[in-house]
Amino acid sequence: MAPTYTISDLAREFDLTTRAMRFYEDMGLLQPEREGPGGRNRVYTARDRTRLKLTLRAKRLGLSLVEAKEIIDSYDTPRDTAPQLRKFLAVLAEHRKKLEAQMIDLQANLDEIRAHEKEAKALLGKAEKAK
Repeated sequence: MAPTYTISDLAREFDLTTRAMRFYEDMGLLQPEREGPGGRNRVYTARDRTRLKLTLRAKRLGLSLVEAKEIIDSYDTPRDTAPQLRKFLAVLAEHRKKLEAQMIDLQANLDEIRAHEKEAKALLGKAEKAK
């Protein structure tokens, strides 16, 4: 029999809250089966565990949950990996462009801060000499 997990099992394993787990379910990233009275108990499969692991990896890369879902869902299609890899590369390239633009902005901000620091230190030096 294939292993199954409760929401608490996976939340604990991946250091998440059960609320986060339910959010991922609402986003369509996880699709647990329902058991018990009124289907209140979520039962996660090894597939759900893998999807959760991939979702968290995508988040660490800075991808949105929508982008993560698109990539992960593409692996549910037939086994030809070329379309999945092309999609993954396209998403990564777009994300890299955004990060590079942010890095340029951050570098410009740092350069401006350095210039202000240099000016303030010079003014402070003049003010202290004038005393």
